[in-house]
Amino acid sequence: MRTDTRPDPFSPRERRLIARLSTPLAVQRFLNRLPYNDEPGGRATLRSFRGVVRHGCAHCLEAALFAATVLEQHGYPPLVLSFESIDELDHVLFIHQFRGRWGSVARSRDPGLHGRKAVFATPRALALSYVDPYIDYTGRITGYAVVNLASAMADYEWRVAKTNIWKVERVLLEYPHRSIASSNARVAALRRWYRRYRARYGRKPIEYRGRERWSELPAEFRR
Repeated sequence: MRTDTRPDPFSPRERRLIARLSTPLAVQRFLNRLPYNDEPGGRATLRSFRGVVRHGCAHCLEAALFAATVLEQHGYPPLVLSFESIDELDHVLFIHQFRGRWGSVARSRDPGLHGRKAVFATPRALALSYVDPYIDYTGRITGYAVVNLASAMADYEWRVAKTNIWKVERVLLEYPHRSIASSNARVAALRRWYRRYRARYGRKPIEYRGRERWSELPAEFRR
């Protein structure tokens, strides 16, 4: 319950949604049901929580900002984890701590890049759980960064802005990332496996080591 006297930035509809989505799992399930924002017509977007509610879809960064906004209202710091990849197709997710362990909330076109249960000892250990599922035809993680949006974006309205919030993307791109090394031989083997799997089954794989640590997946990946 709010105790300060500042105007509530959220509309009654938004406030009801926030009240309903009180846990990371609830937010993950909500995002799982939203269509992925493929930015039709080539019109790139970067919507705030308010924009996601209005349009009813989200890509990975929009989903991370949605989760950060909602769960901040339930006492979670608005932390996001940003990945860098060799193909410049980066990924961002919301991360949280529960009983000393780290987990995440995320949305992606790829099944392995969604959320994780809060079972990881450190943010780095959490980040490492994405290394194998990140490998597809071109992707490979090279670094990660944990960013507190409340401090990094203290002078910028990223929660309920009505327009695209491109500054968030710029801040994340410019933020110092810690390197993640991976074996060239292992990456090559995983990439060959990925290609064979897609050719044989016509879908993206979910059979990765550590799969039991993933959060629930959207329905399209569970068929």
